[in-house]
Amino acid sequence: MAEKIPSWPKVTIRLYDDRNAEVTIAGRTHPVSNHRDPRQAAIAVVSDRAGQLGRPVRATAVEADGSSWPLIVHPDGRVDAVESESRSSTSSGGTRRPGWPVIAGIALAVVLIAGTTLYFTVLRDGDSDVSKPSEAPKVPTLPEPKVVPDQFSARPVPPGWSTKASWTVDIAAKSAPAVSPDGKQVAILTPDEKVAVFDSNGKVLWQDKVPKDAQSPVYTTIDSKSVLAVAAPDALYYWAGGGAGAASVELPDQAQVQFFGTSPLIKVEGDAGASMVTGGKLKAVPNQPRLSTVLLAEGDKALMARYTGPLFASQLDKGLQTVNPKAPSGSKGIEHVVAASPGRALVLWKSATKDIVTPVVHSTTTGAILATCPVAKEADVESWQWVPDQAGKVAAWGNCVIDFAHKSTARYTDFQPVSITGTTIYGMVGGDLVATTPGGKGQTLPADTARPWGVTGGRALVVHDSTLYALDKK
Repeated sequence: MAEKIPSWPKVTIRLYDDRNAEVTIAGRTHPVSNHRDPRQAAIAVVSDRAGQLGRPVRATAVEADGSSWPLIVHPDGRVDAVESESRSSTSSGGTRRPGWPVIAGIALAVVLIAGTTLYFTVLRDGDSDVSKPSEAPKVPTLPEPKVVPDQFSARPVPPGWSTKASWTVDIAAKSAPAVSPDGKQVAILTPDEKVAVFDSNGKVLWQDKVPKDAQSPVYTTIDSKSVLAVAAPDALYYWAGGGAGAASVELPDQAQVQFFGTSPLIKVEGDAGASMVTGGKLKAVPNQPRLSTVLLAEGDKALMARYTGPLFASQLDKGLQTVNPKAPSGSKGIEHVVAASPGRALVLWKSATKDIVTPVVHSTTTGAILATCPVAKEADVESWQWVPDQAGKVAAWGNCVIDFAHKSTARYTDFQPVSITGTTIYGMVGGDLVATTPGGKGQTLPADTARPWGVTGGRALVVHDSTLYALDKK
């Protein structure tokens, strides 16, 4: 049964002495202080969470001497030990079970009679190595989704791609796939509430269960490691890959997880501020200046800005750094900071003419000018969408098409960008879908042409009617 139980949320029960313990669930601690039976009290906390989820949960129990054992805690308070190959050994022809306390078939409402205290029973052979650490959680073995080749005939294909799909797979309704930064992996949510990761040929690499209301997967960075993250209403789950189970961080009520930067930023409505994920916990963004807004997170550093500048970089355990955007020629000061993405800050600069601004893209590290767009009416620029590519080579800010590699910009009249694949920028001109490249001529596409979500292994990923298609090149 254990292999079918998801690895989230991460639960640790730590016993300090015969009166005190601590339970950590998805990064949030629940102290058990001065209790006559801290073990039972700790299990009550875990079983309550299991009841909320409607299923058993995995837990790691750690004794005061450092010995630890994997357990399964059920909603009714039952506890099962998990057999571990690394702990079991053969002696006298028999197999020795790991020795951590197990409650079998006893509900939490049990009445303690005649002063008998219910403790977990330790079943150890005399030569057991109690100090051996528990194994790291692994993703469960689950039935694989059906992956088959097909033809994509429901809509026109994007330019340069054929109707032949080397592989297809059903995905959860209203969800979107994610392509890893190196283009070698594809992650989806399945219709049966799992996250599944494939290689570029459609082979399933690993899977894990996710909560019912989980959002689409996102490749991001946590603790300087590339991870796949899935946000749910109560927690942020993330996987390092290689078969490792999910780590998780419990989220405050009404929290929103944003992936505008290279790392997730957790924002809470009101005055609760913003937090970053580090060391498996939420850490509040430090040193936020008055009247500033937190824009994004990059590792353990947050980018902030006041409406009229400057920019601020705040890193955990370090001081606040001020970044002043460099003024373009002829400017009369900052009109306001618009938005940001990894390494880029969008700023509107005042000109000598009222209501005319110069849109400029700046480095968030030095404040240097990375791209200067043609002047425009401020009212028009306010409706522009910022669409950068994943590699940092091209972008579109409204009708300003940017080539960072060649440090050039061009105006594409009435262009409204919607997505980028490689260096091809897709957008709308009037009611027509067009595709263009920096410095290139726009190509009007047939109505309802499928736009790629990304490219993996030389195949374009498109979605139609909750099915992902990996299209071959023409």
